[in-house]
Amino acid sequence: MTSAATPKLWPKPAIATKVFHWLNIISVAIMLTSGLQIYNANPVFGGRAGWHIPPIFGLGGWLAGGRDWHFAGMNLFALNLLWYGVYILATRRWKIRYVGCNDGKALIQGKNPKRKVYALHRLVYTAIVPVLLLAILTGLGMYKPAQFAWILELFGNDWQVLRTVHFLTVPITLVFTALHSTLALRAGGSRLVESMFW
Repeated sequence: MTSAATPKLWPKPAIATKVFHWLNIISVAIMLTSGLQIYNANPVFGGRAGWHIPPIFGLGGWLAGGRDWHFAGMNLFALNLLWYGVYILATRRWKIRYVGCNDGKALIQGKNPKRKVYALHRLVYTAIVPVLLLAILTGLGMYKPAQFAWILELFGNDWQVLRTVHFLTVPITLVFTALHSTLALRAGGSRLVESMFW
């Protein structure tokens, strides 16, 4: 009975969603570790004498290697977000993935705890989108400051502000990952989380 009902509960987090999640894990891991390698070459906080990350957490071995890996991860991440955005729009899944007016009502006035979890999950899922776009935007601004001078201008022509904002998208994304996983577990249990990967 359960196995027959499962496909109806999650029609197809099949291939598209699974590929999206796996590529996200791979690209974020590459960007995070290579980003730490870049950070160590010139820390965002405290200048060259600032706080350093233990080298074991870095990827690339040196600054140029870290940059190469970082750009590779960034390209994979950006393309993955792009195709998933097209997929969400084409399949109209944005209606159930992202927050709507009813979710606000459910959070404020709702009595159903499960419905509140769904609403909170959609709120968190929606809130991460501008953060990810900001990470890409600030990354492009640092990568090609001459070609994308307008990005630097958005941050008051202050390179340190640009770097700090880019750096701060990392802990925000890690917090999102923890919240996203926890709320998915609460909403659909381990079967839902497992279905995203296996």
